[in-house]
Formats: sequence, C-alpha cells, structure tokens
Amino acid sequence: MIAKLKGLLDETGADWAVIDVGGVGYLVHCSARTLSQLGEAGEACTVFTDLQVSENDMRLLGFADGAERDWFRLLTQVQGVGSKVALAILSALSADELQAACANGDAAMVARANGVGPKLAGRIVNELKDKAGALPGGGGTGAVAAPRGGASADAVSALENLGFKPAVAARAVALAQGELGDSAGEGELIRVALKRAAG
Repeated sequence: MIAKLKGLLDETGADWAVIDVGGVGYLVHCSARTLSQLGEAGEACTVFTDLQVSENDMRLLGFADGAERDWFRLLTQVQGVGSKVALAILSALSADELQAACANGDAAMVARANGVGPKLAGRIVNELKDKAGALPGGGGTGAVAAPRGGASADAVSALENLGFKPAVAARAVALAQGELGDSAGEGELIRVALKRAAG
C-alpha cells in the first residue's frame, strides 16, 4: 500500500491535489486543512496517504501528518462515515480539536462539519470516546495548556489565527510566558512564542 508521497505539488482543486512524484501525477483527495498546508504549485510537499478500494472505485487520500491520517481511519470505522464525511470533519476540526471533542463528549463541535448532523455527530463521539486518548493529538496529558483569559489566551488565539495548531500555539505561549514572566503583555508573548513555535 502507498503510505507516503514526497514530490512536487502540481495542482489543487476544492478537495484534491495532484502530486508529481518522479514524473507520475498522483491524484490525492485531501481535507481543506491539508490542502492549505501543501504550499504553492511547483513546491516540494509530503503527504501521508491511505488507499481506499471499493467495488467501483480506488481512491488515494492524503494527509498533512500521521495524526490526521490516524483520525481519518478511525472516523471511517464509524457507521455512516465515508471518506467524504471524514474529510469534511477533518476540514472543520484539527486532530487536537477532534480528540478533545470525542474525549469530552462534545457532539456539537463535531456537528460543525459539513454534512454531519446531530445524530451522526453523537454516534461518532460515543464510538470514539474511549479511543480518543490512544491517538496522537494535542489533547493528551503531555499537552501544555496556556492559562485561559488575559494576554496569554489572546496570544494563543493570535498564533492559531496565523495557522499554528492549538497544541503548538499553547505550548509556545506557555514557554514564552515562562521566559518573560506573568506580567508580559500580549505583544511580547506573541513575539517570543512565534520564535518558539517556528523552532
């Protein structure tokens, strides 16, 4: 099975990308989150993949990281969740957010995804609740949580708006706060946290 593709981004569409690997173009279906991380046409990129084979279709799915692929595989085990619905969920929620939603039984969060009604969201959360802690994501015990409210929470929000994952943003701001002290302002926290997140 194809587990990973490393090549040049040829072109992208609403929910797909073509990746040129040694002159062969692979059509890979992706979440909006993964597509946004692939870069521009002509740039080098890497995607983790999952091959789905049915009676009348063979489809290669691509993911920005292994955590997203693991969640895709778990989601598609739930009755009523096909590859399109799973990609819609992963477009709406990061692996960290999905893990938190399942661990906390937050069906409303999962229902934010296109094509996911309250009933299906409830089934997803109920079936994956026990498995949420076993998969990578930011919701595990190793995650660093920045204090809620104040300059640190605003700094975390600012980093998330710049495209950093919630767990990465929280960890970077927590490190920045440890370095600068509790009296640090939002601007200082963002400046130092950006260096930590990028490093």
